[in-house]
Amino acid sequence: MEVNKIYNEDCLVGLKKIPDNSIDLVLIDPPYDICTTGGKKGNDKLSHDIMKLEKELIDNNLVSSFDIRVLDEIVRVMKDINIYIWCNARQIPMYIKYFNLELQCKLEVVVWGKTNPIPLFSNKYMNDKEYCLYFRKDGYCKPQNYEDAKSIYISKANVEDKKKYQHPTIKPLELIRRLIRNSSKENDLVLDCFLGSGTTAVACILENRKYIGFEINKKYFDTANKRILETKKDGD
Repeated sequence: MEVNKIYNEDCLVGLKKIPDNSIDLVLIDPPYDICTTGGKKGNDKLSHDIMKLEKELIDNNLVSSFDIRVLDEIVRVMKDINIYIWCNARQIPMYIKYFNLELQCKLEVVVWGKTNPIPLFSNKYMNDKEYCLYFRKDGYCKPQNYEDAKSIYISKANVEDKKKYQHPTIKPLELIRRLIRNSSKENDLVLDCFLGSGTTAVACILENRKYIGFEINKKYFDTANKRILETKKDGD
């Protein structure tokens, strides 16, 4: 399989083409396991924004979890287990069971804390954070400075990137660059099999890493390719 290239296909199919023990780092943002409200739209702006987000997530198949066999393939292709997984609280037990209890991996939790979350907190805590679980078993992890070593990343929710790249769950490019710097070396090969709008591939280019990416949604795949070409052009 060609590196520094992304593929518009189901990752479970694409992963089978990657040789054993060939990937240095995996960084993925799979679909979250989300319970949508299914309620009627209210008259206020907040209700309208929530319903709009829910519809976008549903329309793009981003509200239900994924085939667990993907994890088996990911473990097969990694040299050592060295993986970041974005998830919500409902999914944490599943990942801990798979990587900690079954594979005896170490666990770190990176948190993206948002300074401007949607002000929805009725009968629950505010949705002002997202979790990124880092599992490794002899995987590389060497932050080079104080900022990169922090496990809590604070920023605004990246509304501008969402609008620009039309992806509802896009992650901050600077944070993804930080994770890649911390857990891989230059010219290492990084895999993202839920590439979305291409943030991981762009971060790899900027951090001088090789990459392979899969994205099944053609709209997001095209966006990712466009971002990659623009990043390469800017680098030249």
